[in-house]
Amino acid sequence: MLKGEIVNLPNLISLIRILMAPVLLWLAITQQPVVYLVVLLFTVFTDVLDGFLARQLNQITEMGSHLDSWGDFIVYTVMAISAWLLWPEIVVKESISFLLILFSLIMPVLIGFLKFGVFTSYHTWSVKLAVAVTIVSYVLLFSGWLDWPFRVAVVVCLYAAIEETGITFILKHERADVRTIFHAIKLSRVNNKK
Repeated sequence: MLKGEIVNLPNLISLIRILMAPVLLWLAITQQPVVYLVVLLFTVFTDVLDGFLARQLNQITEMGSHLDSWGDFIVYTVMAISAWLLWPEIVVKESISFLLILFSLIMPVLIGFLKFGVFTSYHTWSVKLAVAVTIVSYVLLFSGWLDWPFRVAVVVCLYAAIEETGITFILKHERADVRTIFHAIKLSRVNNKK
């Protein structure tokens, strides 16, 4: 692996996102909900920024894709734990929605790991939409503004999980950056012709 594939600006931003996870957890443990939500929004911004910069600077790498996926998984796990620490009564009230979102996060990763022996990094459009809807609904829910968008997030997350699982079943080998199930079908057909 070339040094440029490891040390670049998008990867550094992904690393910053991973390092924000303990900060978020500490804010939750010390019961600082407002600061937690502000830091969470910054952390989510780094998720958008690393992908944008990777494309703009032509620094899209397999290492970066995996680092981005690990950052996402760590931050979303910390978000679930932090929600329980900061707002346990809301988590209990919305427990079915929470469990379905967690299931949709864990299921495709686990299936991909079982099939390929590595964690998949598809970065599908449906997952990007699911993340956006979930983050907005998370902030709305825990700010006390609206609760119904969180249930909408469940539907979007489940669709994204089904698509990622389908991609895993279609592909013969692990690949990064498979944007849709149709892309996976096309890749599968090309590989079958070889």
